[in-house]
Amino acid sequence: MLNRPRARDIGLIFGHLPTGPLNSITDIPGIKVGHCTLIKGEGKLIPGKGPIRTGVTVIIPGIENPFKYKLRAASYVINGFGKPIGLIQLNELGQLETPIALTNTLNVGLVADAIIEYMLKLNPDIGVTTGSVNPVVLECNDSYLNDIRGRHVKHEHVFKAIENANNKLVEEGAVGAGTGMSAFEFKGGIGTASRKLPNKLGGYIVGALVLSNFGRREDLMINGVPVGLELKDYMRSPTPQKGGSIVMIIATNAPLNSRQLRRLAKRATHGLARTGSYSSHGSGDFVVAFTTANKIPHYHEEPLIEEKIIFEPQLSLLFKAAAEAVEEAIINSLLKAETMTGRDNHIRYAIPIDKLIEIMNKYGRLKR
Repeated sequence: MLNRPRARDIGLIFGHLPTGPLNSITDIPGIKVGHCTLIKGEGKLIPGKGPIRTGVTVIIPGIENPFKYKLRAASYVINGFGKPIGLIQLNELGQLETPIALTNTLNVGLVADAIIEYMLKLNPDIGVTTGSVNPVVLECNDSYLNDIRGRHVKHEHVFKAIENANNKLVEEGAVGAGTGMSAFEFKGGIGTASRKLPNKLGGYIVGALVLSNFGRREDLMINGVPVGLELKDYMRSPTPQKGGSIVMIIATNAPLNSRQLRRLAKRATHGLARTGSYSSHGSGDFVVAFTTANKIPHYHEEPLIEEKIIFEPQLSLLFKAAAEAVEEAIINSLLKAETMTGRDNHIRYAIPIDKLIEIMNKYGRLKR
């Protein structure tokens, strides 16, 4: 694989807050991310057989068995043209009780089934002496490059992604769920970033992980620069990208309740908008936010549970951190993705780093 840079490697700095040590969602203690990437075949599309350009990404949310100790969570729908699973109960109870999985649109059911199977193995009591389990799976449509009808992500691939999960810097670009995704008519995919609050405000970390698959070329903005217009004719497909979607996962170790997390999730909108998105008619733009700070036991004999939460006026800096991290994560998903040829020889070219540097220097936006 080519060693393509992240945004900060070329002097692109977003916002004012410092990053975490890895500038990744895995800066939050306990969080792990794993991918399983599926690339097979080339040439003409044969529905159900290939070519295959897809995968699955799994976020382990700070605890190995979140069913036994659930995490506070919330979601926010910016534009609802999508097929996620699990968000209704997540919002109703304000709890996350499984890993979060990302994949392609037509694989949502199979991936959810695998997450259920994984949780049943961890928890023999589910469906016997206690209730059921709520898998959380989100998606984007990768059919421009992938044989999406083939639904090639199977149980073993989800288990492999879980097995691969680690707390290192997340692999970005055309990997896992991002394998076949496109953004601004360039190659898109997985991206991540983080922000650290000042120690006097707890030193909490906010991390973002995105699955980018949205945007028309001319709309792309990077640090306020109209990069899409500057590159509007660069290796552009004769078929413009229509609609498209993005999934944004925001995690923190700040003690928040589910209402506060929903407020935090809404701030992903600002980071998304800074890149040029306006959430078109065909766009599925979903945010899930959770915290590792408050763990709710599944079994609890006492009638009351004590939870710490941040004083409301202190939320503003967390909101800023979320917007900055989402914006940078989206740009990282573009920069790290490599050119890919998929079904019917469709090509999504990687954004050209050399030309991007020239453009950003032209507008005086690189910091060295």
